[in-house]
Amino acid sequence: MELKKLEYDFSVCKVEKITDIDMTADFLFIGKTDEEISLVCKTIDVPDKTTERDDGWEGFRIQGVLDFSLIGILSKISGILAERSIGIFAVSTFNTDYILVKAENFERALSALSAEGYIIV
Repeated sequence: MELKKLEYDFSVCKVEKITDIDMTADFLFIGKTDEEISLVCKTIDVPDKTTERDDGWEGFRIQGVLDFSLIGILSKISGILAERSIGIFAVSTFNTDYILVKAENFERALSALSAEGYIIV
């Protein structure tokens, strides 16, 4: 399975209003519940108004479109990284999964996944 390194720095934030988010940015994940509005975006695209913010994330995506019948892909990757005490922040889209890792652990995460047979592109 191929994992594509993303060449951006990411931030995870909370905002009070959706209108605080620049919806023209090319890379956004927005989660809205009855308790919060969370945003994952490129660090350069973090809104001016955030209620909380955590910078210093790097990421990769699972290449290709994943069929919903596939089971355990994210679990296997997170397990490999958990065994090495590397925390993740995972986000899923209709097509695939994205995994963010703190920048100081990113190269170690990629090395661990490569050692387990994942192809890093």
